[in-house]
Amino acid sequence: MQQAIEFMQEQKFEESAKLFTEIIEEQPNDPIGYINFGNLLIHLHELPRAQRFFEKAIELDEYAATAYYGLGNVYLEESIYTKAQANFQKAIELGLEEGDVYYMLGMTLQKQEQMKLALPYLLRATELEPNDGEIAFQYALSLAQSDHINEAKDAFERVLTLNSEHSDAHYNLGVIALYNDQINNAMTHFETALSIQPGHELAANGKEQTQILLDQNKK
Repeated sequence: MQQAIEFMQEQKFEESAKLFTEIIEEQPNDPIGYINFGNLLIHLHELPRAQRFFEKAIELDEYAATAYYGLGNVYLEESIYTKAQANFQKAIELGLEEGDVYYMLGMTLQKQEQMKLALPYLLRATELEPNDGEIAFQYALSLAQSDHINEAKDAFERVLTLNSEHSDAHYNLGVIALYNDQINNAMTHFETALSIQPGHELAANGKEQTQILLDQNKK
């Protein structure tokens, strides 16, 4: 099993599939083999097959939390957000206490434009994975989109402590600075975002609008 998982992590998918098949043949009533094969099939974008493997694992063990998590990932890939949400919630109810499942549930709610509902799950994800910059960014973004501006500012600054080159965090801090009438601070963040990512269209637009305000203040 460990070798099969290592093959999958090394993107040696054919070798991994061969070992998982052998494991399932030897232990057909163990849900773990089906769950891991399902995860492999997600990597291969074979979503209908992956779904069948996760469902087989649940048939063997209705309390297999990671099978529901895998099924949630299938539905998220297929943009069936309500089913993805239900499966991620089920995985959490069954005791899966990992940052990824809270993060994926939060993202599923974001996709349904339920930003405020996403917040507690994304917050929990940041607590479980405190050094993950992308989780921190999505939490900050949900705060901003839920009109928690001061908390969002702190959260975006937290993103920059994890990754000072996060152009989107700089852009959003620029927007918040504009909101707070801190025009020079906004310009600094937009320019920093553009220095990191020259093609950042939103930051370019933000810089342009900020320059107009600076010119008006000079007059």
